[in-house]
Amino acid sequence: MTKATATVRATHRYDAPPERVFDAWLDPKIAGRFLFATPTGQMVKAEIDPRVGGKFNFTDRRPDMGDVEHVGAYIEIDRPRRLVFDFAVPAYDPTFTRVTIDIAAAGAGSELTLTHEGVFEEYAKQTEGGWAMILGGLGKALAD
Repeated sequence: MTKATATVRATHRYDAPPERVFDAWLDPKIAGRFLFATPTGQMVKAEIDPRVGGKFNFTDRRPDMGDVEHVGAYIEIDRPRRLVFDFAVPAYDPTFTRVTIDIAAAGAGSELTLTHEGVFEEYAKQTEGGWAMILGGLGKALAD
C-alpha cells in the first residue's frame, strides 16, 4: 500500500541579498546553525560536499532521541537562484524526498520559497512547522 503524499511550501523574506542567502545553505559553519538544527539539540556533524551529486550529513544530537541524521544529495545548484536536493531522515524513514529552494531579489533583500515534495500527508503540518523554524533560523544566522 502506497502512502498519500503532499507538497509543503514555505516562504520567507530576508534583508540579505540572494547570494548571501544562497551561500548560507552550502557553508557548513552557517548551515550547521540553522539547517535541521533544533532548539534542544546540539549539531554534532555538518558536512557538505557542495556540488551536483555531492552529499550532505547534518547530525543533531537530541537529549530525548540521541543522534538524528539528515542526509541527502544535491540535484541542482544554480547560484544564487536555485538549490535542489533529495533528503531523508533514516531513523524515521529511508525514503528520500525532494526539496527545492528558489531565491529571488526582493527590494534590498531577498525572498526564499521552499517547496518540499513527497511528504507523507500525515506529516505535512509538522513538516511545514519544521521548515518555518529552519527558515527563521536562517534569518538569525544571517543577522549574526
